Amino acid sequence: MIGPITAVAIFLTVWWTVLFAVLPLGMNQGPRERQTDGGDWGAPETPNLKKKFITTTWIAAIVWVVIMVIIFTGILPLPEMPGTR
Repeated sequence: MIGPITAVAIFLTVWWTVLFAVLPLGMNQGPRERQTDGGDWGAPETPNLKKKFITTTWIAAIVWVVIMVIIFTGILPLPEMPGTR
């Protein structure tokens, strides 16, 4: 059985992993002009970070629920930690 702190740690790990998968979605790599204001010419004009954070959260929540179901149903049993009995 896992505790609430472990469950939150699993969610945060899943959230960051999903974020790195979602970040490149929707990026246009077409021809760009070199910026004269000191900005990076490879940076996206509209990164849509709020939309990507919301998308990341609901995808991570679904993945987290699947992981918790797998753990709690015993499909993937966790090993006993020494001294927990």
